[in-house]
Amino acid sequence: MDATDHAFGTDRITVRVAAAGAELHSLRDAAGREHIWPGLPAWPRHAPVLFPIVGRLADDTAWIDGKPYHLTQHGFARDRMFSWVERTAAGCTLVLTEDEASRQIFPFRFSLTITYRVDGDTLHVGYTLYNPDDRVVLHASLGTHPAFAWPLRPDVAKGDHVLEFAQPEPAPVRRLEKGLLLPDLFPSPIEGRVLKLSEDLFATDALILDHPASRQVTFRTLDGDGLTMEWHGFEQLGLWMKPGADFLCLEPWYGFASPVDFSGDFETKPGLLHIAPGESWAAAWSVRLEPGLNPSYE
Repeated sequence: MDATDHAFGTDRITVRVAAAGAELHSLRDAAGREHIWPGLPAWPRHAPVLFPIVGRLADDTAWIDGKPYHLTQHGFARDRMFSWVERTAAGCTLVLTEDEASRQIFPFRFSLTITYRVDGDTLHVGYTLYNPDDRVVLHASLGTHPAFAWPLRPDVAKGDHVLEFAQPEPAPVRRLEKGLLLPDLFPSPIEGRVLKLSEDLFATDALILDHPASRQVTFRTLDGDGLTMEWHGFEQLGLWMKPGADFLCLEPWYGFASPVDFSGDFETKPGLLHIAPGESWAAAWSVRLEPGLNPSYE
């Protein structure tokens, strides 16, 4: 199998996934409308996989067993070539394992398997992170970063969109400074279950819900056209866009950037998975395209 990407779908959605980074490049509805940012120069990615870290480390350095390892923002998986395990008309599975290059910047053994599958109008994405080492604990984070087209339709202004959460989200949100997590708690801009979207929300980087009550959010226009994301296994949710670019990232994470005052060994960094030898961890998200939703927001 030497193809650089794989296309699959149903009569309601079509999907394209690349071997490079195991990245979702396209998600189109039955009318052919594209819902994934096309990777234009403003931000040349589509939906990168964040591993073995989410966010930044101070000085882009992980101290592991007394040695410094240069590990840049969001890790290296997004820039590595995954291997195809399976490709079918309904989806695909890809895997990335450690090699000599990865060990130079992250000295742990790992196997990261990602599966994409379509069912009707829904794309399901699953992750399994396995520790094949027989004695060393795998310390890592993993997150997703899909960038959805915003506005959802060209005839709707960006300000006429909302995020509607499954549960009220009154808890304070977290913010970043130079890519690192601030200790401050900021009042949530979410009113009940609804976040009114504007580019101003992201003028100082991402909004981070570090303990969201919801495991589902709908991104939609005021007249109800939109998509719904669900996630399981992930603990945080990041929201981000680059001001001036036409996308909104909905990002389930397990982990987050280093706190601005953190300087300890990597294994003590907040927000890590600690996977015992021979054990694995799994998580998943899905997105359902829902044109013509009946909005509950007024």
